[in-house]
Amino acid sequence: MKQEELAKLVGVRRETIGNLEKGKYNPSLVLAWNIAKAFHVSIEEVFTVEE
Repeated sequence: MKQEELAKLVGVRRETIGNLEKGKYNPSLVLAWNIAKAFHVSIEEVFTVEE
């Protein structure tokens, strides 16, 4: 899936998706939930927590 397609599905700009991929941005819980929903997986399968 292209960044632009995912961005449209979850209601953000393409740049936001790019920044998430690069680790420059931490998503809100709602955004993380929506991204996981777009891929039909759990949030834990898409995102990890690093201390």
